[in-house]
Amino acid sequence: MTSLVAAPDASPERAAPDRSGLIAGLVCYTLWGFLPILFTAAEHSGAGAYEIVAWRTLWSLPLAVIFVVASDRGASFKALWLSPRTLLALVLSSALIAGNWTVYVWAVVHGHVLAASLGYYLNPLLNMAAGALLYRERISRTGYMAIGLAATGVLIQGVALHGPPWIPLILGVSFCGYGLVRKSAAVSAQTGLLVECLYLAIPAALYAGGLAVSGHAAFGRSPAPTVLLILCGPATVVPLALFAFAARRLPLTLIGFLQFISPTLQFLCGLAAGESLTPLTALSFVFIWAGVLVFGVGAFIRGRRRPPLSA
Repeated sequence: MTSLVAAPDASPERAAPDRSGLIAGLVCYTLWGFLPILFTAAEHSGAGAYEIVAWRTLWSLPLAVIFVVASDRGASFKALWLSPRTLLALVLSSALIAGNWTVYVWAVVHGHVLAASLGYYLNPLLNMAAGALLYRERISRTGYMAIGLAATGVLIQGVALHGPPWIPLILGVSFCGYGLVRKSAAVSAQTGLLVECLYLAIPAALYAGGLAVSGHAAFGRSPAPTVLLILCGPATVVPLALFAFAARRLPLTLIGFLQFISPTLQFLCGLAAGESLTPLTALSFVFIWAGVLVFGVGAFIRGRRRPPLSA
C-alpha cells in the first residue's frame, strides 16, 4: 500500500514531483476551498466558532486512528514515542494548526471569508520564499514579480483596513509554518496527524465539556448542529492527510502554485455569502490575482520544459 507521505529518510526537497502527489494536492485544496460552507452552516445552526474548532478536533481523532490502522502504521506510531525530537516537532505543528483553525473558523463565522481567502493567497508566496531560503529552491523572475505584486496587494489591504491585515497575515504565516514543520519531520502523514489530534484533543474535550455542563453547547441539542459538527472531523482529516502526502512529494514551489485553488474558492464563497467588496479591497485582490497570473504563467512555461510526471 502506498504511504500518504514519502519515507522519512527520503529527500523531499529534491524529490521529483509525481502524479499521485499532484492529484492529492488538487483534491486537498479543492476541499479546503469549500470549508466556509460547512462552518457557516454550523454557525447558523447554533454552534460558536470555538465549539466548531473543539468538535473539529475531537471528531478528527477517530478518523486519524482509522488511517493509522488501515495503513498498518501501528508499529511506527509506537516507535514515535521513543523519538523526543519528532514529538517536539509535532507539538509545534499542533500549535500552529490549532492557531490556524481557530483564526480561520472565527473569521468565517464572523463574516470575514474574503480576508481569510487573502491569507491563503499569501501562503503560496510564503511557501515559495521559504523554499528558496530553507531548501535552496530557485525563484524565477516571474516568481519575484508575483511576490512583489502580492506584497503590494497586502499593503493596499492594510490601507483599506486602517491597520495591519491580521487575519490574512496570521493565517498565511501559521499554515506556512505548519507545512514546513510537517515537511521536515521524520514521520508519516497518518502517524503525525494522529499524534497532533491526541495533543489537541485534551483542550478540545475540556472546552466542549464545559459548554455541555453550562448548557451552552449546540452539539446534541438537535440533529442539525450535531451532524454538522460531526462532519467537521472528516472535512478536516481528509484534506490534512492529502496535504501531508503532497507536501512530502512535491517541491514547495509547486505546492504554492496548487494552493491558489483554495483561496479562489473561498473568495467566491465569501461573495456568495454577501460580504461587501470595497474599492480598496477589490484593488488589493487585483494585485494579488495579477501575482497569481504571473506565477501561473511562469510555472506553466517551466513545466513545458520538464519531462512529464511519472505515472
